[in-house]
Amino acid sequence: MSLRATILAGLAILGIGLLGVWQFAPSVFTEPRDLLEPERLEKLVARAGLWGPVVIVTLMTLAVVASPIPSAPIALAAGAAYGHAWGTVQVVIGAELGALIAFGLARLLGHDALRRVFGDRVDAGLLGSQAALTATVFASRLMPFVSFDMVSYAAGLSRLHAWRFALATLAGIIPASFLLAHFGGEAVSGDLGRATWAVLGLGLVTGLPLLWVTLRQKPEKENP
Repeated sequence: MSLRATILAGLAILGIGLLGVWQFAPSVFTEPRDLLEPERLEKLVARAGLWGPVVIVTLMTLAVVASPIPSAPIALAAGAAYGHAWGTVQVVIGAELGALIAFGLARLLGHDALRRVFGDRVDAGLLGSQAALTATVFASRLMPFVSFDMVSYAAGLSRLHAWRFALATLAGIIPASFLLAHFGGEAVSGDLGRATWAVLGLGLVTGLPLLWVTLRQKPEKENP
């Protein structure tokens, strides 16, 4: 399948999902603040019934493609509504689909078109070999403070192969998605002790890439 066909397929899936959200959870469009509160999202998902997973996947995809929408509350709501296992699956599917759409749009539209939409933020391009680019994308997915969508768009403007981007993104988002969904589930159950361990685990997972980067750069600084 060509890149253009892949993008069109992804956008078609997103469009169908948005129709489902509009049908079963219209307040997401009329009350955008619902996206900021996991409790409200959980109620919307519960009212959606069988369409609940579609709502979660669609919102996660939209959160990646459309920069201002936060993804963490959606992941927490997924865990609260469906538990950490099934909630993680939904979050990963939505995030991966959104990342691939953003990557494909960047590669298809080019730098100038994206800069008109996102401004100078998209100028943070990725440089290096295929292995280095893959490692950079993977590490960025483990860091919650790094813009998920901007990395996806920047990777699309780089020389990184699409299949490498897809695998690096998938491997990188699974740990954080699981811990966020798990935290959402534990918060609902009231087991704050286990939820605290989940937060500490998330901090450990996201801190390891920073430690790795620091250790790699230290010898370079010592050289004259």
